Amino acid sequence: MSSTSIAVVSGKGGVGKTTISANLSIALAEFGKKVTVLDADIEMANLEYHFGITAHTSLLDVLKGRAILQDAIYTPYEGLDLWVVPAGIELTKLKGINPDTLSDVIEYLTDSSHTDILIVDSPAGLNQNTVVAISACQNTLLVVNPEIPSLSDALKTRVVAEKLGSAILGVVVNRASRTKEELAPEEIETILEKKVMAVIPEEPRMKACVNYGIPLIKAYPDSPAAHAFKKLAADISGNEYKVPKPKVSIIDRFLRGILGRRS
Repeated sequence: MSSTSIAVVSGKGGVGKTTISANLSIALAEFGKKVTVLDADIEMANLEYHFGITAHTSLLDVLKGRAILQDAIYTPYEGLDLWVVPAGIELTKLKGINPDTLSDVIEYLTDSSHTDILIVDSPAGLNQNTVVAISACQNTLLVVNPEIPSLSDALKTRVVAEKLGSAILGVVVNRASRTKEELAPEEIETILEKKVMAVIPEEPRMKACVNYGIPLIKAYPDSPAAHAFKKLAADISGNEYKVPKPKVSIIDRFLRGILGRRS
C-alpha cells in the first residue's frame, strides 16, 4: 500500500471528529502501519488532550517559523509506529501564519518514509484551514452524527471536497445509539450519496477517556466502539478484521431462556 493522506472532516462541530482521528490512527498503527496524525485545527486544537500529550513545541511553532517540524512530532506509545503532531494552544495563534505552509507540512508528512497513512484532523466548518487540509489530502473521510443538522453540514463539505479533487472514502457515523429517533445508516447513505464505512456506538466512557488522555481503543480495547474503530482501520488499510460477537453472561442466557419459553 502506497502512502496516502486522509482529511477527517465533519462540517458541523462537536460530532467527535478528533475522537475518530485519535482512535483510528492507533488502530491503523496496531495493524502494522506507519501512521502520522496531524491536528490541523489551529483555532480549536485539542488532539493533544486525547493522547495525554503536553506539547512544548507544536504545529503552530512550525507554521510561524519558530521550530522545525521534527521538533513538533511526538511518539506517545512504545511499539507503535505512530507520530502525533499537535496544533498547539495560543491566543494569538492566527497572526503571522501562511496557510500555504500547512499544505507544505501535509505534503511533507505524506511523502515521509515514516508515513504509510497520514490522518489530518481538520477544523469544523469550511474555513481556510479546512479547505487547505482537504485540498492537500488525497482522500476525505466524513464524520457525522445520525441527525439532520450534522448531515446538512457534511453534505456541503462533501461537495467542497469533491471540487477540490479529494476522493471521498466514505462516512463514519459517530455516537450512534440505534434509537428510532436517529437516522439509520441506509438513510444517511441516501442523503450523502456515500457509503457508511463505520458506525461507532455511543460510549459513555468516552468523556473520561478524553479527560484522562487515554484513547478509548487503549483504555477499553474490547468495547463495541473500539471494535468498530478496528474494523474501520482494517477496511482502510486492506486488512481483515472480524468483529467478535458480544459476550453473553450465564445469567443473561438463563434469563433469555426463561423469557423465551414464556413468550
